[in-house]
Amino acid sequence: MPDYLTLKKSNCKNCYKCIRHCPVKSIRFSANQAHVISNECILCGQCFVVCPQNAREILDETETVRVMLAGDHPVIASIAPSFAAYFEGCGIEAVRTALKKLGFFDVEETALGATLVKREYDRMLQEEKQEIIISSCCHSVNLLIGKHYPQLLKYLAPVLSPMAAHCQDIKRRYPQAKTVFIGPCLSKKDAADDGHVDVAITFKELSNMLNAAGITIEQTGDCAEESRARLFPTVGGILKTMDCANTKYTYLTVDGTENCINALEDIDAGKIGSCFIEMSACAGSCIGGPVMEKYRNSPVRHFKAIADYAGKKDFDISQPESSVLRKQRSYIGVEKQMPGEAEITEILRQMGKNTPEDELNCGTCGYNSCREKAIAVYQGKANISMCLPYLMDKSERFSNTILNNSPNGILVINEDMEVQQVNKAAMEMLHITNQSDVLGELVVTILDPLPFLDVLENNKRVVNKRDYYAEYKKYLEQTIVWDRTSHILVSLLRDVTEEESERKAKEEIGRQTAEIADRVVDKQMRIVQEIASLLGETAAETKIALTKLKESMPHEAE
Repeated sequence: MPDYLTLKKSNCKNCYKCIRHCPVKSIRFSANQAHVISNECILCGQCFVVCPQNAREILDETETVRVMLAGDHPVIASIAPSFAAYFEGCGIEAVRTALKKLGFFDVEETALGATLVKREYDRMLQEEKQEIIISSCCHSVNLLIGKHYPQLLKYLAPVLSPMAAHCQDIKRRYPQAKTVFIGPCLSKKDAADDGHVDVAITFKELSNMLNAAGITIEQTGDCAEESRARLFPTVGGILKTMDCANTKYTYLTVDGTENCINALEDIDAGKIGSCFIEMSACAGSCIGGPVMEKYRNSPVRHFKAIADYAGKKDFDISQPESSVLRKQRSYIGVEKQMPGEAEITEILRQMGKNTPEDELNCGTCGYNSCREKAIAVYQGKANISMCLPYLMDKSERFSNTILNNSPNGILVINEDMEVQQVNKAAMEMLHITNQSDVLGELVVTILDPLPFLDVLENNKRVVNKRDYYAEYKKYLEQTIVWDRTSHILVSLLRDVTEEESERKAKEEIGRQTAEIADRVVDKQMRIVQEIASLLGETAAETKIALTKLKESMPHEAE
């Protein structure tokens, strides 16, 4: 299956919402991205509808249509009857006029094909060859049965969809024509690959083409011909167009994929029999299709628009042979590998689910139960880390391990100055016996609040600020970090009492050393002075003696 649903990787934010809403869990989560598993997907489009980040996009095939319009063959559009809801107030003639301006040769209503299909359903009911008949108009239902309930394919009506039946009829009348289906459905893009339909686009794609060309569909509300087949896109619309003359059958309507799955489960269990079931994967049928739900979600108003536009008669169209409208379907899925109980138990254990009580089945991972999630992990669809309670428990245990084993005191307070958390080291530093004594209390009961207020009010940073806390007889070094996102302040405390004592001891030793040095210097200076004094007296006496000796020497010579 081509990738009719593409992914904007930059938009995917690990919210798992698409997994939660996928009725068949055909999404694989890997590398922080949600990928569609094509061989399991039924193209219901719910992941496209519910994605809050618009990470899912429907494959745009408008360029293919433009190339066809520029070609030599006439291009005829088959427009789904739900167009009256999407383009409110616009009739088929107004749509035909607008599309001819785009280059289409002609535009016809898919309701023509619906008329052929509903007649074939009535014929099957009269034949009574099938105990249970499931309508085959919805391609997502066909995919659901073909991929996930192949044992029930025998109950799926072997009849073409209205889209295929109509495009087949167009090509019978115009052998050279190219056909383009236009509707609210994503799955019809896949169904178009049957030889009858050349390409299928959505109403949104058509709107983009019209806007790009500056063409507007006039709101004329024309209805040249009545047709009750226009009711097909509403809940019970197929049955409303049928005769339902065979009273041996019960006639049922089921819409919404979850309800369809429940009905199929009951059929498989043998709880339902002798009935014709009109099934639609979309809640509200086709007027609740993914494109309608995403861009035009107004089911009550849209139902009224369709009902007002429909009629009570059938289109005047000739019915072909039954063989022409027949289509046999076969199993198109891939067999899934299922784990044994031992593998499931081991995966649950890795997720911290050691007892049945641990299996919360909260659904935040996208799966309905922990066991279903474990099976998805085994099949490579999910990661163990997708379990929110598991992650929270792991994160809490990890943070508690850090908090309780950190040598530094950690104090967490909110912006109202209330203590939110305190670790063991901080409790020892601040003489706190029990956490409950301070949790929820104002920080002023244990620490000076002014540094915290400065951080909040003046955006002042507090880094390695040392103070003496007389009440604790300690020197504490404090750093305060403000997390504006989570609106908390974290105080990191370090007991520096020993450092301060050592520092003061070193200062005292330095002071004493300086005093001793001063005394030694003073003493040395005195000694020097005394020596100098003695040397001065001796030198003077020597000088006197030498002078006298010199004076006496000449007299002796004479």
